[in-house]
Order: sequence, then structure tokens, then C-alpha cells
Amino acid sequence: MSDRLPELLAALGKRLPTARLTGLCACLRAADGPSDTVLDRWSADHPAAGLGSELHAIRNAWRSEAPSLPGAALALSLAVAAAAAAGSVPPTELVVSGPTSSALPIRLTSGIAVDVIRSAHTSLLIASFAAYGIAEIVTELRAAAGRNVRIDLLLEESTSSAQAFAPLGDRVRIWHRAHNSTRSALHAKVVAADRHTALLGSANLTGRALRDNVEIGVILRDPAIVGRLVDHIHWLTGPQARYLRRG
Repeated sequence: MSDRLPELLAALGKRLPTARLTGLCACLRAADGPSDTVLDRWSADHPAAGLGSELHAIRNAWRSEAPSLPGAALALSLAVAAAAAAGSVPPTELVVSGPTSSALPIRLTSGIAVDVIRSAHTSLLIASFAAYGIAEIVTELRAAAGRNVRIDLLLEESTSSAQAFAPLGDRVRIWHRAHNSTRSALHAKVVAADRHTALLGSANLTGRALRDNVEIGVILRDPAIVGRLVDHIHWLTGPQARYLRRG
């Protein structure tokens, strides 16, 4: 056997989020072989950028290098690769909205925003210039509030973005620019969970920006960097900066 199949499994194990990894491993365990249509259905149901082509490459290598290997063996190998990579997660990952390609292992903005919100245990800091058409995000924030996560929303008042979060009531704290900062705009787009993970990019919290527009971003998983970002945002809300006020 060549090294192609192990290399492909290791690469995929490093980048897949836990929920998607669990689903793919379950699918592989149910597959009779590389040509099983259950793999086609799973790939069609998970159209993340690059994932379909990666799974296709794995199936081709499986077919040519070890066709008698059971799907359960690939599932185990994938899980082992993910566990081995868990202690060395890349500090950054690319995120996009709109058209996707197989050129890079890119994740979709809508899905990663949900993942970041779900990863919060104590706090969420979210900034957006505009916000509307985000029922899924509001649902996730309601669930986070139910876990006693403190949620601060930094929103541009001129775009009426706070209206998108009205169903959350007092479960969230809303911040707008102070009246003495009217010459500037709150243009940042951030979703930060605790002090460990942050999504940064061009996408506002709107349905079109999260799914359809051509948007580019990154997700940071370096606690040192994310911690400094969180500290800066807290400073903006404090009395020293006097930049933000409670909405």
C-alpha cells in the first residue's frame, strides 16, 4: 500500500470539526466499500468547500490501494488522526461565504459562526455593522444564554442592527457607539467565544453575508491572540475608551 490513503485521512482528520468528523466516521462504518452509495449521500448532504473533493480522493485511494479494507478501519484511522491533531490545532483556518472551491480546505461562514457560538462556555462577544435575516444565529444565542453564557453584542446603531436580536430581550447586552464618536462607525465583524476561539472576517451577521455573498474570513484558535482581542473589546466598552455605551 502507498502512503496516499493514510495521508489523505490524516489531512482530513486535522481539519474536520468534531460534529462533522463524528458523522463521517459513522458513515464510513456503514459503508461496505469505497463505491457504497451511502458515501455519495453523505457527501451531498455536507457541501462544505473542499470536503466533497477530499472524500472523492479518499475513495479513489481506498479503491486503488486497499479495496478490501472495511469502512470501519477507515473510520478508526480518521478518528485516530483527529485525536493526534487535537493537541496541535492550527491557529488559523480560512472561512468563506458564496462560491466554494476545492483549492483550499475552507469552511463556510454560516456553519463556523454556529460552531463558535456553540463552543462558548462563559462568554460571547459579537460585533457586526449590520444584522438581519439570521434566525439560526438568534436561536443559537438563545441556547447559549440558556447555558448561562454572557452575551455582549456590539452593533452599529445607524443600521438598526439591534432589531435582529429583539427576540432575545434581556438575555443579551447591546452596545452602540457613544454619542461623542459619531464621526466613526462600528464596522468590525467578530464572533469570539470565551478567550479561546474567534471568527473574524468581512461578513456581517446577515443571511446573505453568511451564505451567499463573496466573503472571506479566518477563525483563530490561539488563546493568546483571542484573549488580547477580547481584552481590546472589553476596553472599548469601558470608561477609559468611552467609545461604546449600553444600547
